[in-house]
Amino acid sequence: MNALEISEIVRISERAATMRLEGQDIVSFATGEPDFPTPPHVIEAAHAAAKAGLTRYPPTAGTRELRDEIASVHAVETGNVIVSTGAKQVLANAMMATLDPGDEVIIPTPYWSTYSDIVRMCGGEVVTIACSMEEGFKLSPEALERAITPRSRWLMLNSPSNPSGAVYTAEELRALVAVLERHPHVWIISDEIYQHLSFAAFASFLEEAPSLRGRTLIVNGASKAWAMTGWRIGWGVGPQPLIAAMAAVQGQITSGACSIAQAAALAALTGDPALLAERRENLRARRDRVVALLNAMPGLTCPTPDGAFYAFPSCAALLTGAGGRFESDADFCAWLLNVAGVAVVPGRAFGLPGHVRLSFAYSEDELTKGLSRMGEALERISI
Repeated sequence: MNALEISEIVRISERAATMRLEGQDIVSFATGEPDFPTPPHVIEAAHAAAKAGLTRYPPTAGTRELRDEIASVHAVETGNVIVSTGAKQVLANAMMATLDPGDEVIIPTPYWSTYSDIVRMCGGEVVTIACSMEEGFKLSPEALERAITPRSRWLMLNSPSNPSGAVYTAEELRALVAVLERHPHVWIISDEIYQHLSFAAFASFLEEAPSLRGRTLIVNGASKAWAMTGWRIGWGVGPQPLIAAMAAVQGQITSGACSIAQAAALAALTGDPALLAERRENLRARRDRVVALLNAMPGLTCPTPDGAFYAFPSCAALLTGAGGRFESDADFCAWLLNVAGVAVVPGRAFGLPGHVRLSFAYSEDELTKGLSRMGEALERISI
Protein backbone atom coordinates (compact mmCIF):
# COMPACT_ATOMS: atom_id res chain seq x y z
CA MET A 1 0.00 0.00 0.00
CA ASN A 2 2.93 2.34 0.61
CA ALA A 3 3.72 2.10 -3.10
CA LEU A 4 0.31 3.53 -4.05
CA GLU A 5 -0.09 7.25 -4.55
CA ILE A 6 -2.96 9.64 -5.16
CA SER A 7 -3.53 9.63 -8.91
CA GLU A 8 -1.87 12.30 -11.01
CA ILE A 9 -5.34 13.31 -12.22
CA VAL A 10 -6.38 14.13 -8.66
CA ARG A 11 -3.07 15.84 -7.85
CA ILE A 12 -3.37 18.15 -10.86
CA SER A 13 -7.03 18.90 -10.10
CA GLU A 14 -6.18 19.73 -6.49
CA ARG A 15 -3.25 21.91 -7.57
CA ALA A 16 -5.57 23.82 -9.91
CA ALA A 17 -8.08 24.25 -7.09
CA THR A 18 -5.37 25.57 -4.75
CA MET A 19 -4.21 28.07 -7.37
CA ARG A 20 -7.81 29.31 -7.69
CA LEU A 21 -8.02 29.79 -3.92
CA GLU A 22 -4.85 31.83 -4.15
CA GLY A 23 -6.64 34.18 -6.54
CA GLN A 24 -5.35 32.89 -9.88
CA ASP A 25 -7.66 32.50 -12.88
CA ILE A 26 -7.36 28.80 -13.69
CA VAL A 27 -9.27 26.72 -16.24
CA SER A 28 -9.20 23.02 -15.44
CA PHE A 29 -9.90 20.31 -18.02
CA ALA A 30 -8.46 17.61 -15.74
CA THR A 31 -11.46 15.78 -14.32
CA GLY A 32 -13.87 13.44 -16.09
CA GLU A 33 -17.17 14.84 -14.89
CA PRO A 34 -20.00 15.97 -17.16
CA ASP A 35 -21.24 19.51 -16.61
CA PHE A 36 -24.88 18.49 -17.18
CA PRO A 37 -27.17 18.42 -14.13
CA THR A 38 -28.61 15.18 -12.84
CA PRO A 39 -31.97 14.79 -14.65
CA PRO A 40 -34.92 16.21 -12.66
CA HIS A 41 -36.91 12.95 -12.73
CA VAL A 42 -33.95 11.18 -11.13
CA ILE A 43 -33.82 13.69 -8.28
CA GLU A 44 -37.59 13.40 -7.85
CA ALA A 45 -37.30 9.61 -7.59
CA ALA A 46 -34.67 9.97 -4.88
CA HIS A 47 -36.88 12.43 -2.99
CA ALA A 48 -39.85 10.09 -3.24
CA ALA A 49 -37.75 7.15 -2.02
CA ALA A 50 -36.55 9.08 1.01
CA LYS A 51 -40.09 10.24 1.87
CA ALA A 52 -41.36 6.67 1.47
CA GLY A 53 -38.91 5.47 4.10
CA LEU A 54 -36.47 3.63 1.83
CA THR A 55 -33.67 4.61 4.19
CA ARG A 56 -32.79 1.24 5.75
CA TYR A 57 -29.93 -1.12 4.95
CA PRO A 58 -30.35 -2.32 1.36
CA PRO A 59 -29.48 -5.85 0.21
CA THR A 60 -25.71 -6.25 -0.16
CA ALA A 61 -25.84 -6.99 -3.90
CA GLY A 62 -28.39 -4.25 -4.62
CA THR A 63 -32.13 -3.73 -4.49
CA ARG A 64 -34.17 -6.31 -6.36
CA GLU A 65 -35.85 -3.64 -8.50
CA LEU A 66 -32.59 -2.14 -9.76
CA ARG A 67 -30.92 -5.51 -10.30
CA ASP A 68 -33.96 -6.74 -12.21
CA GLU A 69 -33.79 -3.73 -14.53
CA ILE A 70 -30.05 -4.12 -15.14
CA ALA A 71 -30.53 -7.84 -15.75
CA SER A 72 -33.24 -7.17 -18.32
CA VAL A 73 -30.96 -4.75 -20.20
CA HIS A 74 -28.26 -7.44 -20.49
CA ALA A 75 -30.65 -10.41 -20.92
CA VAL A 76 -29.32 -12.21 -17.84
CA GLU A 77 -30.75 -13.43 -14.54
CA THR A 78 -30.89 -11.11 -11.55
CA GLY A 79 -28.29 -13.28 -9.82
CA ASN A 80 -25.80 -12.19 -12.48
CA VAL A 81 -25.90 -8.56 -11.26
CA ILE A 82 -24.25 -6.68 -8.41
CA VAL A 83 -24.80 -2.99 -7.60
CA SER A 84 -21.91 -1.19 -5.93
CA THR A 85 -20.83 2.23 -4.70
CA GLY A 86 -19.62 3.32 -8.12
CA ALA A 87 -18.06 1.36 -10.97
CA LYS A 88 -14.71 1.69 -9.21
CA GLN A 89 -15.95 -0.54 -6.41
CA VAL A 90 -17.15 -3.12 -8.94
CA LEU A 91 -13.57 -3.32 -10.25
CA ALA A 92 -12.10 -3.50 -6.76
CA ASN A 93 -14.56 -6.22 -5.70
CA ALA A 94 -13.67 -8.32 -8.74
CA MET A 95 -9.92 -8.03 -8.22
CA MET A 96 -10.12 -8.69 -4.49
CA ALA A 97 -12.35 -11.71 -5.05
CA THR A 98 -10.18 -13.35 -7.72
CA LEU A 99 -6.51 -12.33 -7.63
CA ASP A 100 -3.81 -14.35 -5.91
CA PRO A 101 -0.33 -12.86 -5.48
CA GLY A 102 1.50 -12.90 -8.81
CA ASP A 103 -1.60 -13.25 -10.99
CA GLU A 104 -1.27 -11.13 -14.11
CA VAL A 105 -3.81 -8.64 -15.41
CA ILE A 106 -3.36 -7.51 -19.01
CA ILE A 107 -4.21 -3.83 -19.51
CA PRO A 108 -3.91 -2.09 -22.90
CA THR A 109 -2.56 1.44 -22.66
CA PRO A 110 -3.63 4.17 -22.53
CA TYR A 111 -5.81 3.18 -19.59
CA TRP A 112 -7.61 4.78 -16.67
CA SER A 113 -4.95 4.97 -13.97
CA THR A 114 -7.13 3.34 -11.31
CA TYR A 115 -7.00 0.00 -13.13
CA SER A 116 -3.35 -0.63 -12.38
CA ASP A 117 -3.55 0.63 -8.80
CA ILE A 118 -6.47 -1.68 -7.97
CA VAL A 119 -4.61 -4.66 -9.43
CA ARG A 120 -1.46 -3.91 -7.40
CA MET A 121 -3.50 -3.24 -4.28
CA CYS A 122 -4.93 -6.77 -4.58
CA GLY A 123 -1.54 -8.43 -5.09
CA GLY A 124 -1.67 -8.79 -8.86
CA GLU A 125 0.93 -7.99 -11.49
CA VAL A 126 0.10 -5.43 -14.20
CA VAL A 127 1.02 -6.37 -17.77
CA THR A 128 0.58 -3.38 -20.07
CA ILE A 129 0.38 -3.40 -23.86
CA ALA A 130 1.10 -0.05 -25.52
CA CYS A 131 -1.54 0.79 -28.13
CA SER A 132 -0.33 3.78 -30.11
CA MET A 133 -2.23 6.60 -31.75
CA GLU A 134 -1.36 5.04 -35.13
CA GLU A 135 -3.15 1.86 -33.96
CA GLY A 136 -6.20 3.85 -32.95
CA PHE A 137 -5.31 3.27 -29.29
CA LYS A 138 -6.76 -0.25 -29.64
CA LEU A 139 -5.45 -3.67 -28.72
CA SER A 140 -4.68 -5.99 -31.64
CA PRO A 141 -5.24 -9.76 -31.52
CA GLU A 142 -1.53 -10.32 -32.20
CA ALA A 143 -0.44 -8.15 -29.27
CA LEU A 144 -2.93 -9.86 -26.98
CA GLU A 145 -1.67 -13.31 -28.00
CA ARG A 146 1.92 -12.31 -27.20
CA ALA A 147 0.98 -10.98 -23.76
CA ILE A 148 -0.87 -14.04 -22.47
CA THR A 149 1.06 -16.33 -20.13
CA PRO A 150 0.05 -19.19 -17.83
CA ARG A 151 -0.22 -16.59 -15.04
CA SER A 152 -2.67 -14.35 -16.94
CA ARG A 153 -5.89 -14.01 -14.94
CA TRP A 154 -7.76 -11.10 -16.52
CA LEU A 155 -7.83 -8.88 -19.59
CA MET A 156 -9.21 -5.38 -18.93
CA LEU A 157 -10.88 -3.59 -21.83
CA ASN A 158 -12.50 -0.15 -21.83
CA SER A 159 -14.73 0.94 -24.71
CA PRO A 160 -15.45 3.81 -25.16
CA SER A 161 -12.07 4.53 -23.64
CA ASN A 162 -10.87 6.89 -20.97
CA PRO A 163 -8.58 8.64 -21.94
CA SER A 164 -8.45 8.10 -25.71
CA GLY A 165 -12.13 7.93 -26.67
CA ALA A 166 -11.40 4.81 -28.75
CA VAL A 167 -14.39 2.57 -29.44
CA TYR A 168 -13.94 -1.07 -30.46
CA THR A 169 -16.09 -2.21 -33.36
CA ALA A 170 -17.98 -5.48 -33.21
CA GLU A 171 -15.47 -6.97 -35.65
CA GLU A 172 -12.51 -5.86 -33.53
CA LEU A 173 -14.03 -7.40 -30.42
CA ARG A 174 -14.69 -10.68 -32.22
CA ALA A 175 -11.04 -10.79 -33.32
CA LEU A 176 -9.99 -10.54 -29.67
CA VAL A 177 -12.55 -13.19 -28.76
CA ALA A 178 -10.92 -15.61 -31.19
CA VAL A 179 -7.67 -15.27 -29.22
CA LEU A 180 -9.34 -15.57 -25.83
CA GLU A 181 -11.19 -18.73 -26.84
CA ARG A 182 -7.78 -20.40 -27.12
CA HIS A 183 -6.90 -19.40 -23.54
CA PRO A 184 -9.71 -20.49 -21.22
CA HIS A 185 -7.83 -19.41 -18.07
CA VAL A 186 -8.09 -15.71 -19.03
CA TRP A 187 -11.19 -13.84 -17.85
CA ILE A 188 -12.36 -10.53 -19.31
CA ILE A 189 -13.48 -7.26 -17.72
CA SER A 190 -15.21 -4.94 -20.18
CA ASP A 191 -15.62 -1.46 -18.68
CA GLU A 192 -18.53 0.10 -20.59
CA ILE A 193 -19.22 3.09 -18.34
CA TYR A 194 -19.25 5.43 -21.37
CA GLN A 195 -21.60 3.22 -23.40
CA HIS A 196 -24.27 5.90 -23.86
CA LEU A 197 -21.68 8.51 -24.79
CA SER A 198 -20.47 6.67 -27.88
CA PHE A 199 -20.51 8.69 -31.11
CA ALA A 200 -19.78 5.55 -33.15
CA ALA A 201 -21.85 2.37 -33.09
CA PHE A 202 -21.45 0.78 -29.66
CA ALA A 203 -20.73 -2.94 -29.33
CA SER A 204 -20.92 -4.62 -25.92
CA PHE A 205 -18.34 -7.34 -25.33
CA LEU A 206 -20.96 -9.67 -23.89
CA GLU A 207 -23.05 -9.50 -27.05
CA GLU A 208 -20.06 -10.20 -29.29
CA ALA A 209 -18.63 -12.99 -27.13
CA PRO A 210 -21.42 -15.42 -26.17
CA SER A 211 -18.84 -18.21 -25.93
CA LEU A 212 -17.07 -16.27 -23.15
CA ARG A 213 -20.17 -15.45 -21.11
CA GLY A 214 -18.96 -17.68 -18.27
CA ARG A 215 -15.79 -15.62 -17.78
CA THR A 216 -16.83 -12.07 -18.66
CA LEU A 217 -17.62 -9.21 -16.28
CA ILE A 218 -19.33 -6.12 -17.68
CA VAL A 219 -18.81 -2.92 -15.66
CA ASN A 220 -21.17 0.02 -16.05
CA GLY A 221 -22.88 2.68 -14.00
CA ALA A 222 -24.94 5.84 -13.76
CA SER A 223 -22.17 8.38 -13.23
CA LYS A 224 -21.27 9.51 -16.73
CA ALA A 225 -24.31 9.29 -19.01
CA TRP A 226 -26.79 10.59 -16.43
CA ALA A 227 -24.35 13.03 -14.74
CA MET A 228 -24.66 11.21 -11.41
CA THR A 229 -21.02 11.14 -10.33
CA GLY A 230 -21.84 12.03 -6.73
CA TRP A 231 -24.61 9.46 -6.38
CA ARG A 232 -21.99 6.67 -6.52
CA ILE A 233 -23.86 3.89 -8.29
CA GLY A 234 -22.15 1.35 -10.54
CA TRP A 235 -22.92 -2.25 -11.41
CA GLY A 236 -21.34 -5.45 -12.61
CA VAL A 237 -22.85 -8.17 -14.79
CA GLY A 238 -21.15 -11.56 -14.81
CA PRO A 239 -21.37 -15.26 -14.00
CA GLN A 240 -23.19 -15.99 -10.75
CA PRO A 241 -20.22 -17.53 -8.86
CA LEU A 242 -18.15 -14.42 -9.55
CA ILE A 243 -20.99 -12.08 -8.58
CA ALA A 244 -21.52 -14.03 -5.34
CA ALA A 245 -17.80 -13.74 -4.50
CA MET A 246 -17.87 -10.01 -5.25
CA ALA A 247 -20.94 -9.60 -3.02
CA ALA A 248 -19.07 -11.37 -0.21
CA VAL A 249 -16.22 -8.88 -0.56
CA GLN A 250 -18.61 -5.93 -0.71
CA GLY A 251 -20.47 -7.17 2.36
CA GLN A 252 -17.33 -6.79 4.44
CA ILE A 253 -16.38 -3.35 3.12
CA THR A 254 -19.42 -1.17 2.42
CA SER A 255 -22.45 -3.48 2.45
CA GLY A 256 -25.11 -2.38 -0.03
CA ALA A 257 -24.92 0.86 -2.00
CA CYS A 258 -27.03 3.81 -0.82
CA SER A 259 -30.71 2.86 -0.99
CA ILE A 260 -31.84 6.31 -2.12
CA ALA A 261 -29.16 6.48 -4.82
CA GLN A 262 -30.30 3.07 -6.08
CA ALA A 263 -33.86 4.36 -6.43
CA ALA A 264 -32.46 7.30 -8.39
CA ALA A 265 -30.45 4.98 -10.65
CA LEU A 266 -33.57 2.92 -11.36
CA ALA A 267 -35.34 6.09 -12.48
CA ALA A 268 -32.38 6.94 -14.70
CA LEU A 269 -32.39 3.54 -16.40
CA THR A 270 -36.15 3.55 -17.00
CA GLY A 271 -36.38 7.19 -18.09
CA ASP A 272 -36.76 8.65 -21.57
CA PRO A 273 -33.67 7.70 -23.63
CA ALA A 274 -34.11 10.88 -25.68
CA LEU A 275 -32.31 12.72 -22.88
CA LEU A 276 -29.18 10.63 -23.44
CA ALA A 277 -29.30 11.19 -27.19
CA GLU A 278 -29.61 14.95 -26.69
CA ARG A 279 -26.65 15.08 -24.33
CA ARG A 280 -24.57 12.86 -26.60
CA GLU A 281 -25.15 15.20 -29.53
CA ASN A 282 -24.22 18.16 -27.37
CA LEU A 283 -20.93 16.47 -26.51
CA ARG A 284 -20.36 15.54 -30.15
CA ALA A 285 -20.52 19.23 -31.10
CA ARG A 286 -18.07 20.11 -28.34
CA ARG A 287 -15.78 17.29 -29.47
CA ASP A 288 -15.67 18.49 -33.05
CA ARG A 289 -14.87 22.03 -31.99
CA VAL A 290 -12.19 21.00 -29.48
CA VAL A 291 -10.45 18.61 -31.88
CA ALA A 292 -10.34 21.26 -34.62
CA LEU A 293 -8.87 23.85 -32.25
CA LEU A 294 -6.27 21.43 -30.87
CA ASN A 295 -5.13 20.41 -34.34
CA ALA A 296 -4.65 24.08 -35.20
CA MET A 297 -2.19 24.53 -32.31
CA PRO A 298 1.55 24.24 -33.02
CA GLY A 299 2.98 20.90 -31.92
CA LEU A 300 -0.29 19.10 -31.17
CA THR A 301 -1.90 16.30 -33.18
CA CYS A 302 -5.33 15.19 -32.04
CA PRO A 303 -7.29 12.25 -33.49
CA THR A 304 -11.08 12.42 -33.27
CA PRO A 305 -12.37 10.35 -30.34
CA ASP A 306 -15.31 8.07 -31.12
CA GLY A 307 -16.72 8.16 -27.61
CA ALA A 308 -16.57 9.45 -24.02
CA PHE A 309 -15.68 13.13 -23.50
CA TYR A 310 -11.91 13.28 -23.68
CA ALA A 311 -9.41 14.44 -26.26
CA PHE A 312 -6.00 12.76 -26.16
CA PRO A 313 -3.70 14.73 -28.45
CA SER A 314 -0.05 13.88 -29.02
CA CYS A 315 2.43 16.48 -27.80
CA ALA A 316 5.45 14.45 -29.00
CA ALA A 317 6.53 17.21 -31.41
CA LEU A 318 6.96 19.56 -28.44
CA LEU A 319 9.34 17.25 -26.55
CA THR A 320 13.11 17.52 -26.60
CA GLY A 321 13.48 14.19 -28.38
CA ALA A 322 11.79 15.78 -31.38
CA GLY A 323 13.56 19.11 -31.06
CA GLY A 324 11.02 20.74 -28.78
CA ARG A 325 11.53 22.54 -25.47
CA PHE A 326 9.84 20.18 -22.99
CA GLU A 327 11.51 17.21 -21.35
CA SER A 328 8.26 15.24 -20.97
CA ASP A 329 4.51 15.43 -21.28
CA ALA A 330 4.37 16.17 -17.55
CA ASP A 331 6.78 19.07 -18.07
CA PHE A 332 4.52 20.42 -20.81
CA CYS A 333 1.43 20.12 -18.60
CA ALA A 334 3.16 21.92 -15.73
CA TRP A 335 4.13 24.72 -18.13
CA LEU A 336 0.53 25.02 -19.39
CA LEU A 337 -0.75 25.32 -15.83
CA ASN A 338 1.82 27.89 -14.75
CA VAL A 339 2.00 29.97 -17.94
CA ALA A 340 -1.45 29.63 -19.50
CA GLY A 341 -3.48 28.83 -16.39
CA VAL A 342 -4.88 25.65 -17.97
CA ALA A 343 -4.86 22.25 -16.22
CA VAL A 344 -4.60 19.10 -18.35
CA VAL A 345 -3.24 15.65 -17.50
CA PRO A 346 -0.05 14.12 -18.97
CA GLY A 347 -0.31 10.88 -20.91
CA ARG A 348 2.12 9.18 -18.54
CA ALA A 349 -0.71 9.05 -15.98
CA PHE A 350 -2.52 6.74 -18.41
CA GLY A 351 0.47 4.61 -19.31
CA LEU A 352 1.18 6.28 -22.66
CA PRO A 353 3.62 9.23 -22.41
CA GLY A 354 3.82 11.82 -25.17
CA HIS A 355 0.14 12.76 -24.96
CA VAL A 356 -2.11 14.91 -22.80
CA ARG A 357 -5.72 14.31 -21.80
CA LEU A 358 -8.30 17.03 -21.54
CA SER A 359 -11.98 16.64 -20.88
CA PHE A 360 -14.40 18.55 -23.08
CA ALA A 361 -17.34 18.00 -20.70
CA TYR A 362 -17.11 21.64 -19.66
CA SER A 363 -19.14 24.71 -20.52
CA GLU A 364 -18.68 26.48 -23.83
CA ASP A 365 -17.28 29.50 -22.00
CA GLU A 366 -14.68 27.40 -20.17
CA LEU A 367 -13.70 25.57 -23.36
CA THR A 368 -13.35 28.83 -25.27
CA LYS A 369 -11.27 30.48 -22.58
CA GLY A 370 -9.01 27.51 -21.88
CA LEU A 371 -8.36 26.54 -25.49
CA SER A 372 -7.67 30.15 -26.47
CA ARG A 373 -5.07 30.37 -23.72
CA MET A 374 -3.46 27.10 -24.81
CA GLY A 375 -3.29 28.22 -28.44
CA GLU A 376 -1.85 31.63 -27.58
CA ALA A 377 0.81 30.12 -25.32
CA LEU A 378 1.87 27.60 -27.97
CA GLU A 379 1.98 30.28 -30.63
CA ARG A 380 4.37 32.30 -28.49
CA ILE A 381 6.90 29.50 -28.09
CA SER A 382 6.71 28.59 -31.80
CA ILE A 383 7.67 32.11 -32.99
